[in-house]
Amino acid sequence: MDHADRKTPSHEPAAGEFEKRLSARYRVPLMNYFLRRVRNRQDAEDLTQEVFLRILRREDAVPLENADVFLFSIAGNLLRDRARRAGTRHASGHESLDAHADFREFGRLPDGLIEARAPDRVLMSQEQLSAVLRALDELGERTRDIFILYRLEKMKHREIGALYGLSASAVEKYVRKATTHLVRRFRSP
Repeated sequence: MDHADRKTPSHEPAAGEFEKRLSARYRVPLMNYFLRRVRNRQDAEDLTQEVFLRILRREDAVPLENADVFLFSIAGNLLRDRARRAGTRHASGHESLDAHADFREFGRLPDGLIEARAPDRVLMSQEQLSAVLRALDELGERTRDIFILYRLEKMKHREIGALYGLSASAVEKYVRKATTHLVRRFRSP
Protein backbone atom coordinates (compact mmCIF):
# COMPACT_ATOMS: atom_id res chain seq x y z
CA MET A 1 0.00 0.00 0.00
CA ASP A 2 1.37 3.39 -0.99
CA HIS A 3 1.97 6.04 1.70
CA ALA A 4 -0.52 8.32 -0.03
CA ASP A 5 -3.16 5.57 0.13
CA ARG A 6 -2.80 5.36 3.91
CA LYS A 7 -3.41 9.06 4.38
CA THR A 8 -7.02 9.79 5.06
CA PRO A 9 -8.64 13.20 4.86
CA SER A 10 -9.05 13.20 8.64
CA HIS A 11 -5.24 13.07 9.06
CA GLU A 12 -4.46 15.94 6.70
CA PRO A 13 -5.39 18.80 9.06
CA ALA A 14 -3.40 17.16 11.87
CA ALA A 15 -0.35 16.82 9.59
CA GLY A 16 -0.74 20.42 8.43
CA GLU A 17 -1.01 21.61 12.03
CA PHE A 18 2.10 19.65 13.00
CA GLU A 19 3.98 21.21 10.09
CA LYS A 20 2.94 24.72 11.16
CA ARG A 21 3.91 24.14 14.80
CA LEU A 22 7.21 22.58 13.73
CA SER A 23 8.01 25.54 11.49
CA ALA A 24 6.99 28.11 14.10
CA ARG A 25 9.18 26.53 16.75
CA TYR A 26 12.27 25.49 14.78
CA ARG A 27 12.57 27.59 11.60
CA VAL A 28 14.58 30.41 13.22
CA PRO A 29 17.00 28.15 15.18
CA LEU A 30 17.58 25.99 12.09
CA MET A 31 18.11 29.00 9.85
CA ASN A 32 20.64 30.41 12.33
CA TYR A 33 22.35 27.03 12.61
CA PHE A 34 22.74 26.81 8.83
CA LEU A 35 23.61 30.49 8.30
CA ARG A 36 26.57 30.18 10.66
CA ARG A 37 27.88 27.31 8.60
CA VAL A 38 27.02 28.04 4.96
CA ARG A 39 26.92 31.88 5.11
CA ASN A 40 24.37 32.00 2.31
CA ARG A 41 20.75 32.81 3.12
CA GLN A 42 19.30 30.90 0.15
CA ASP A 43 21.31 27.77 0.95
CA ALA A 44 20.31 28.03 4.61
CA GLU A 45 16.65 28.34 3.60
CA ASP A 46 16.93 25.31 1.30
CA LEU A 47 18.62 23.23 3.99
CA THR A 48 16.02 24.26 6.58
CA GLN A 49 13.23 23.26 4.21
CA GLU A 50 14.93 19.93 3.54
CA VAL A 51 15.07 19.21 7.29
CA PHE A 52 11.32 19.82 7.56
CA LEU A 53 10.62 17.64 4.53
CA ARG A 54 12.62 14.76 5.96
CA ILE A 55 10.81 14.99 9.30
CA LEU A 56 7.41 15.10 7.60
CA ARG A 57 8.25 12.13 5.34
CA ARG A 58 9.05 9.88 8.30
CA GLU A 59 6.71 6.93 8.61
CA ASP A 60 6.68 7.06 12.41
CA ALA A 61 5.34 10.12 14.16
CA VAL A 62 7.81 12.49 15.79
CA PRO A 63 6.38 14.20 18.87
CA LEU A 64 6.97 17.95 18.71
CA GLU A 65 8.49 17.84 22.21
CA ASN A 66 11.28 15.54 20.95
CA ALA A 67 11.63 16.97 17.45
CA ASP A 68 14.76 19.01 18.22
CA VAL A 69 16.84 15.85 18.56
CA PHE A 70 15.72 14.64 15.14
CA LEU A 71 15.88 18.06 13.51
CA PHE A 72 19.43 18.90 14.49
CA SER A 73 20.77 15.41 13.74
CA ILE A 74 19.16 15.66 10.28
CA ALA A 75 20.64 19.17 9.94
CA GLY A 76 24.12 17.89 10.78
CA ASN A 77 23.75 15.03 8.30
CA LEU A 78 22.65 17.44 5.58
CA LEU A 79 25.74 19.61 6.17
CA ARG A 80 28.03 16.58 6.04
CA ASP A 81 26.39 15.41 2.80
CA ARG A 82 26.70 18.92 1.36
CA ALA A 83 30.40 19.11 2.30
CA ARG A 84 31.04 15.66 0.86
CA ARG A 85 29.37 16.62 -2.44
CA ALA A 86 31.30 19.90 -2.55
CA GLY A 87 34.56 18.05 -1.90
CA THR A 88 33.86 15.65 -4.74
CA ARG A 89 32.88 18.46 -7.05
CA HIS A 90 36.11 20.37 -6.35
CA ALA A 91 38.44 17.38 -6.39
CA SER A 92 39.57 18.24 -9.91
CA GLY A 93 40.51 21.75 -8.77
CA HIS A 94 43.31 20.57 -6.49
CA GLU A 95 46.82 21.42 -7.50
CA SER A 96 49.41 18.69 -7.79
CA LEU A 97 52.56 19.06 -5.73
CA ASP A 98 54.49 18.00 -8.80
CA ALA A 99 53.66 21.42 -10.29
CA HIS A 100 55.88 23.12 -7.71
CA ALA A 101 59.54 23.33 -8.66
CA ASP A 102 60.57 23.72 -4.98
CA PHE A 103 59.10 20.33 -4.17
CA ARG A 104 60.62 18.53 -7.15
CA GLU A 105 64.04 20.09 -6.80
CA PHE A 106 64.52 20.30 -3.06
CA GLY A 107 62.08 17.70 -1.71
CA ARG A 108 60.28 20.19 0.53
CA LEU A 109 56.77 21.56 0.48
CA PRO A 110 56.37 25.13 -0.76
CA ASP A 111 55.53 27.79 1.81
CA GLY A 112 51.81 28.36 2.28
CA LEU A 113 50.70 24.86 1.31
CA ILE A 114 50.65 23.57 4.87
CA GLU A 115 50.10 25.18 8.22
CA ALA A 116 53.01 25.34 10.59
CA ARG A 117 51.83 23.13 13.44
CA ALA A 118 54.37 21.52 15.59
CA PRO A 119 53.41 18.07 16.88
CA ASP A 120 53.72 19.24 20.48
CA ARG A 121 51.32 22.12 19.78
CA VAL A 122 48.77 19.75 18.22
CA LEU A 123 49.06 17.36 21.18
CA MET A 124 48.70 20.21 23.67
CA SER A 125 45.58 21.49 21.87
CA GLN A 126 44.05 18.02 21.87
CA GLU A 127 44.76 17.62 25.58
CA GLN A 128 43.24 21.03 26.35
CA LEU A 129 40.14 20.21 24.34
CA SER A 130 39.78 16.87 26.14
CA ALA A 131 40.12 18.61 29.52
CA VAL A 132 37.43 21.15 28.62
CA LEU A 133 35.09 18.40 27.41
CA ARG A 134 35.64 16.44 30.63
CA ALA A 135 34.91 19.58 32.65
CA LEU A 136 31.72 20.14 30.67
CA ASP A 137 30.71 16.54 31.38
CA GLU A 138 30.82 17.41 35.09
CA LEU A 139 27.88 19.76 34.53
CA GLY A 140 24.28 18.68 34.22
CA GLU A 141 23.20 17.70 30.71
CA ARG A 142 20.97 20.75 30.23
CA THR A 143 23.64 23.18 31.46
CA ARG A 144 26.27 21.59 29.22
CA ASP A 145 24.02 21.56 26.14
CA ILE A 146 22.92 25.16 26.64
CA PHE A 147 26.54 26.27 27.07
CA ILE A 148 27.58 24.47 23.87
CA LEU A 149 24.69 25.95 21.91
CA TYR A 150 25.58 29.44 23.12
CA ARG A 151 29.38 29.38 22.97
CA LEU A 152 30.09 26.98 20.11
CA GLU A 153 26.95 27.14 17.99
CA LYS A 154 26.63 30.91 18.58
CA MET A 155 22.89 30.71 19.21
CA LYS A 156 21.20 33.61 20.98
CA HIS A 157 19.69 33.27 24.47
CA ARG A 158 16.14 33.64 23.13
CA GLU A 159 16.72 30.93 20.46
CA ILE A 160 18.03 28.50 23.05
CA GLY A 161 15.17 29.45 25.36
CA ALA A 162 12.69 28.63 22.60
CA LEU A 163 14.24 25.15 22.23
CA TYR A 164 14.14 24.42 25.95
CA GLY A 165 11.02 26.34 26.92
CA LEU A 166 13.03 28.78 29.04
CA SER A 167 13.26 32.54 29.30
CA ALA A 168 16.34 34.29 27.92
CA SER A 169 17.39 35.19 31.47
CA ALA A 170 17.17 31.53 32.55
CA VAL A 171 19.39 30.56 29.60
CA GLU A 172 21.83 33.29 30.64
CA LYS A 173 21.99 31.78 34.15
CA TYR A 174 22.83 28.35 32.71
CA VAL A 175 25.60 29.88 30.56
CA ARG A 176 26.96 31.80 33.55
CA LYS A 177 26.91 28.64 35.68
CA ALA A 178 28.89 26.69 33.05
CA THR A 179 31.34 29.55 32.53
CA THR A 180 31.92 29.89 36.28
CA HIS A 181 32.51 26.14 36.51
CA LEU A 182 35.10 26.24 33.70
CA VAL A 183 36.86 29.28 35.17
CA ARG A 184 37.12 27.59 38.58
CA ARG A 185 38.24 24.34 37.02
CA PHE A 186 41.03 25.90 34.96
CA ARG A 187 42.08 28.81 37.14
CA SER A 188 45.82 28.83 37.68
CA PRO A 189 46.76 28.33 41.34
